[in-house]
Amino acid sequence: MRIAVPDLISPSYFPAVAAVDLGIAAEEGLELELELLFPVTTAMQALRDGRLDFVAGAAHATLTAFPGWRGAKLLAALARHMYWFLVLRSDLGAARGDIAAVKGLRIGAAPGVDLGLRALLREGGVDPDSVQIGPVPGAVGDTVSFGVTAAKALEKGLLDGFWANGMGAEVAVRRGTGTVVIDVRRGDGPPAARDFTFPALVATEESIARRPDAAAAAVRAIVRTQRRLREAPEHAAEVGRRLFPPEEAELIAELVARDAPFYDPVITQTTVTRMNAFAMSVDLLPEQVSYEQVVATELARSWHG
Repeated sequence: MRIAVPDLISPSYFPAVAAVDLGIAAEEGLELELELLFPVTTAMQALRDGRLDFVAGAAHATLTAFPGWRGAKLLAALARHMYWFLVLRSDLGAARGDIAAVKGLRIGAAPGVDLGLRALLREGGVDPDSVQIGPVPGAVGDTVSFGVTAAKALEKGLLDGFWANGMGAEVAVRRGTGTVVIDVRRGDGPPAARDFTFPALVATEESIARRPDAAAAAVRAIVRTQRRLREAPEHAAEVGRRLFPPEEAELIAELVARDAPFYDPVITQTTVTRMNAFAMSVDLLPEQVSYEQVVATELARSWHG
């Protein structure tokens, strides 16, 4: 079976990556082949077309390939809350939390992910049209990691900022080229933005019905991996050394330790309602739908190990 992530060198989808690399999925009887497929909208289309069995990606992006939540369900959360960072060039001198500092700047954001930034700006009183939001130079195909690519583009002066994962943010900060202005997950920016989306494990309804044992095994593997990473984040370094370039391999354990408190598989009714409200605001969803239409509730018992 195949599972894809839209960004590999990142803590964002790391519980799924580590579940495969540490052999936890295999221990649950699930042989998974991990691949990078960017952007998340393309990964969701591949899931819809039957070329993938699972996607570990932004929950709201499921709607780009499954309108109205028809045909796919969220199996478990990989972590809680929206998890991207707004990073601006350090020489701009933007203060932490100053969302208006983006006006007139060139901000890189991945397809699908950019919707979270646009909604964040609107919620914070900034017209998204006052910002040049577009692709990150070099972030194409399935051989790049978006956050790190964004950090490199910032360093080269190709962008004034980016909206990307914790690895990209950390690389930019450590190199002295970027400053974190908004970290929604940890309280920056408008509070409503925290629950626009979250990283989730997604499968088609057809796949869940055909192989419920595999879906349940995948959830158990995620839950066990989250627990292991919370208790011993140093396991992340093992994965990093096998899969990441040296610089990012050195950083991943620290970033996972920082994110570990958010590694929780439970998807609540409130989370779904708020995410759907965001999806409606960006024209991904015409109206609220039921919790049961979004979440594979028959697998919820697996969230608790």
